[in-house]
Amino acid sequence: SGDDVAANIVQAEQLVKEAVQAGAKFMALPENAFYMRREGTAKAVDVAMGAHEGIRWAQAAAKLHGIWLLIGSIRALESGEKPFNRSVLVSPAGEIAAHYDKLHLFDVTLPDGQQYLESSQALAGCSPVLARTELANIGLSICYDVRFAPQYRALALAGADVLTVPSAFTKPTGAAHWHILLRARAIENACYVIAPAQAGIHPGGRETYGHTLIVNPWGEIIAEAQADMPQVVLAEIDLAKVAQVRAQIPVLAHHRVLPDVQIN
Repeated sequence: SGDDVAANIVQAEQLVKEAVQAGAKFMALPENAFYMRREGTAKAVDVAMGAHEGIRWAQAAAKLHGIWLLIGSIRALESGEKPFNRSVLVSPAGEIAAHYDKLHLFDVTLPDGQQYLESSQALAGCSPVLARTELANIGLSICYDVRFAPQYRALALAGADVLTVPSAFTKPTGAAHWHILLRARAIENACYVIAPAQAGIHPGGRETYGHTLIVNPWGEIIAEAQADMPQVVLAEIDLAKVAQVRAQIPVLAHHRVLPDVQIN
């Protein structure tokens, strides 16, 4: 994504049409699907959901094609000066079925000196979100959340079969941790993980890692984007695989709520 919302919508529309032709019933776009901010630019895209042109496009596209469509995230303004980084799930009826506000905001300084202060631009959400659909029970998350395993265990215990992690991982952190973290979240919860990712160089020079992944409950990568260009990554989700893996290694049945750590 760049900083031209209309151009990003056109790009998303082309990819959705391609995915529909390939038979997809559930589609997921990455974090910041309709806008990647150039530092210091105006906050013209921080609007309420009902006024967001990306939301309106997604509702029309989902209804037209009869698909579930996950907008990886938009900047949704509820009140005050800062928006939420919000993932939005749209049903085949064109209705908003669920939305999730990113819990963990990316405030870090990388070894190369790059600094990201997401909390200066967004508010943190307050709870995990599970969307129950006729396709699967889908646990919603965004990018940096993937480093916080308890969030995904809570979603799996609540019934999630599929975990979504739309992202805009930086290139250095992605190269080091992206595959490992996503496979770990799949393995430890016996869930599918769908992680659409931003790729390439964005306005202001930010570079994202790409490598959109779909991982099965055994931790195997069943689809991956290779090139730093817009593309469709397609895989079949078989919920019987979730039940099979959970029967083999019943991690959720063995889950225990731990007491406070004993310090000697």
